[in-house]
Amino acid sequence: MIQIIGDISICEDELIFKASRSGGPGGQNVNKVSTRVTLFFDVANATCFSDVQKRRILKHLATRADKNGVVRVASQKFRTQKANRGAAVRRLQELLREALKTRPARKKTKVPQWARQRRLEEKKRQSLLKQQRAKQNWDGD
Repeated sequence: MIQIIGDISICEDELIFKASRSGGPGGQNVNKVSTRVTLFFDVANATCFSDVQKRRILKHLATRADKNGVVRVASQKFRTQKANRGAAVRRLQELLREALKTRPARKKTKVPQWARQRRLEEKKRQSLLKQQRAKQNWDGD
């Protein structure tokens, strides 16, 4: 079981791993061994999340999910397949935690009375200054 948040955890049987050749470090070994690991997690059919949580996850991870609701995480940071597999699982945990985190609602605020008053006084001052700079009628008409 992979712990996500509190009592929410996903079963390792729901994760699908696929190995491929990595472009990362490894020397001659990189041409022979498939060390890159891609993890697939089917959020749409996951049993551990409610429908609301599934929608929130898919909305937050829209760039990583396909149209069927399968989230993809790849890792090729390390030289071994085992280390990349662990890194992919940790990254999935972080992504799911971030997606399930509840954010507080924004509180609407008003512009204070003193700020409104100061703005209007500044506008009056600017208007008066521009009127004083305007051409005066010197003809006496």
